[in-house]
Amino acid sequence: MKFAMIGLGKMGMNLVKNAVDHDMEVVAYDLERSAVEEIQQYSSKVKGAFDIDDLLTKLSVEQAHSPSTDSVAPVSRDELTVSPKIIWVMVPAGHPTNSTIDELTEKLSVGDIIIDGGNSNYKDNLLQNKILAEKGIRFFDAGTSGGMEGARQGGNFMIGGDDKEAWQVIEPIFQAIAQEGGYLYTGKLGSGHYLKMIHNGIEYGMMQAIAEGFEILEASPFDYDYEAVAKLWNHGSVIRSWLMELAEEQFAKDPKLDEIIGRVQSSGEGKWTIEESLDLRVPAPVIALSLMMRNRSLQDDTMTGKVVAALRNGFGGHDIERK
Repeated sequence: MKFAMIGLGKMGMNLVKNAVDHDMEVVAYDLERSAVEEIQQYSSKVKGAFDIDDLLTKLSVEQAHSPSTDSVAPVSRDELTVSPKIIWVMVPAGHPTNSTIDELTEKLSVGDIIIDGGNSNYKDNLLQNKILAEKGIRFFDAGTSGGMEGARQGGNFMIGGDDKEAWQVIEPIFQAIAQEGGYLYTGKLGSGHYLKMIHNGIEYGMMQAIAEGFEILEASPFDYDYEAVAKLWNHGSVIRSWLMELAEEQFAKDPKLDEIIGRVQSSGEGKWTIEESLDLRVPAPVIALSLMMRNRSLQDDTMTGKVVAALRNGFGGHDIERK
C-alpha cells in the first residue's frame, strides 16, 4: 500500500511512522524541510518530497497510468484498485487545509483520492466536494482522535465519503494504523468531521468537569495529593478514563500546576458543536459552558484553566503557557 502525507506536524509525523511500521510506503511532504529530512531517516519506506509537484511525481512511480482529467465518467473498480494516487492532508484546519486541497484539485487526475485528516469544518468539506466531484476526484473527510500517542500506536478515525468503492481502496490504511475497533466509515461526505466535531464538544465538557473537581479540591480545607487522587479515581471508579490518567501524569510533573498559566485556547470544534446545537435546537448546556470557561481562562489565571491546559498538553501536545 502506498500513499502520500502532506503535513508532518505532531500528528502527521506519527501517522507516517505508524504506517511504515505496518509495511506501507509513504511519500511525505511538509513546508519545513527539516521535518521531511527527519522522516526520511526513519525508514527506507519513506520518500521525502519538497513541494507538491515533487510529491505527486514520487507517488506516481510504479503506479499504473491514471485516467485522463478530461473525462468525468464514472471510475471503474479496476481503475480504483490499481491506479489512484492517495493523498492524506494533515495540516491545520482552515486556510492551510483549504489552499492545499485547492492546489491538489488542479493537479490530480480522475479517480485519485484525497483524505482530509485535520480538524476541518465539515461545511468546508461539503463545498470542496462539489468541485472535486466535478473533476472525478474522490474525497474523504477523516476526523482523527487519540492524540499523538494514538497517531503513533493506534489512532481513532471517523471517515466520511460518498464513494463506497473508493472507501474499499483506502480502508486498509485505517485498518493498519487504527487501534482495534478504532475506525468507522460513517457514510456521506462530511459525516466524518461532523462526528469528530461532536466528539470534541463532548471532550470539552469532560475536561471541564474534571478541572472543576480539582478546583473545588484546591479551595477545600484539605491538603490533597492531586497525583494520588487522579490515580485513585482511575482505578475502579466510575470516572476512570484516559483523561484522568493524563491528569495523574501532569500532576506528577507539577504537583499543584504552579509552573503553568491556566489559559486555554479553542481549536474551533467546540464552537462549531454549539452552533450546530443552536441550529438544530438541541440543548447542549455543558458543552456551551465549557467553551465559555475556556474564554474565561483567557482573562485570568484559574486552577480550572491550569488543569484543562495540562490535559490538552498531555494528549495533544498543545502548548502550555509557563510562568
